[in-house]
Amino acid sequence: MSPPHPAGTGGGAGEDDRGPLRAAFGGLTTRGRSFLAAGGAAAVCAYVLGQPDLLRVGALLAALPLLCVLVLHGTRSRVTAARSVTPARVSAGDETRVHLRVDNVARIPSGLLMLQDRVPYVLGPRPRFMLDRIEPGGRREVTYRVRSEQRGRYPLGPLQLRLADPFGMVELSRSFTSFDVMTVLPRIEPLPPVRLGGDANGHGEGRQRALAVSGDDDIIPRDYRHGDDLRRVHWRSTAHRGSLMVRREEQPLKARCTVLLDTRRNGYVSSGPDSAFERAVSGAASAVFHLMAQGYEVRLVTDTGLLVPGPESQAGDTTELTALIMETLAVIGHSAGTSLSDARAALRSGDCGLLLGFLGTVSEEDAAELDGLRQRANGAVGFVASGQLPPEAETERLRSLTLAGWAALPLVPGVPLGQSWQQAALELAARDVGAR
Repeated sequence: MSPPHPAGTGGGAGEDDRGPLRAAFGGLTTRGRSFLAAGGAAAVCAYVLGQPDLLRVGALLAALPLLCVLVLHGTRSRVTAARSVTPARVSAGDETRVHLRVDNVARIPSGLLMLQDRVPYVLGPRPRFMLDRIEPGGRREVTYRVRSEQRGRYPLGPLQLRLADPFGMVELSRSFTSFDVMTVLPRIEPLPPVRLGGDANGHGEGRQRALAVSGDDDIIPRDYRHGDDLRRVHWRSTAHRGSLMVRREEQPLKARCTVLLDTRRNGYVSSGPDSAFERAVSGAASAVFHLMAQGYEVRLVTDTGLLVPGPESQAGDTTELTALIMETLAVIGHSAGTSLSDARAALRSGDCGLLLGFLGTVSEEDAAELDGLRQRANGAVGFVASGQLPPEAETERLRSLTLAGWAALPLVPGVPLGQSWQQAALELAARDVGAR
């Protein structure tokens, strides 16, 4: 949940250069202008006919809209608003609740309030509310819901406020300036709890050292911390440094996985929520979410060379890293690239672990690049967008990817990713058995 965010506190954004009071008179409705005209006409008739009572009627008719202008002008800048969004991040198809709070900080009651919050077209029609007058120091709260079938980042606001007096003489508008952001993440598909591989050989800190045949001279110790077992004290380093040093604990490395997402525009023939590209993005998001939950160390790479988390990023916990990758996938779009060479360059250093590719159309040149990527991985699975080429051509593309050492599976519209995921696990297991 995002905290209540002020939707605006200063003067209205729609006031013109003539000054706020003169601009307020521009808010007179047809009824208000008619009352002013009738009052003026009554005053003229009273002067011509010499009827003082008619002058009093004219003054009353003209005073009513003028009084309404002054009252609404005094309360418009004293009405504040705040907005909260719960939750601020949702998966495609899920709802977000938006809570609006309007406060009257003036010493006089407000008039009738009409609220309208600006939302993008894909989130539905603009929500509108009518609020009765708010007493001095009073508050009104309203809630509306929005949802989107399309991933992305959408602004909510700014809030527009229209005040009207009970007599319908004046309507004044005010537009606040602030807005909140709702992030719609890609749709996540549940995947079966099968392990595809990606286990790293070696150990974490223990990979930095090896026990020497003659003893433990190669151990890299660290400073003693409160609570460390004294049996792990490394006395030789302690005598050398003059402070307690202990042997490092050997920690196994996490299983690693690299998810490759092909975003090239020429790799996909359609667009929209049900397009092959959106299925690829959803598949990548599902794989990241599933593998993170299984304890994998996951990173995302695209054909443009974008790497998330990047090499300069500081390691965070699983929740933070998952959110980082998911938010990247929420806003990712097509690239103008034509090859996968930038992705290969981004992964040039280090082991890819398990390599999962969510790919568009794969050419022979792409297969050569993917072969180079596969050589730095413990296993490679390619989910290739299906339904974009004639069946014979798609079969040939899958075969070229298989010859490059990948387990190639079609990403068929309407078929759950979980079925292909289980098939990938079987193919990788069969490859491991064959390699032995």
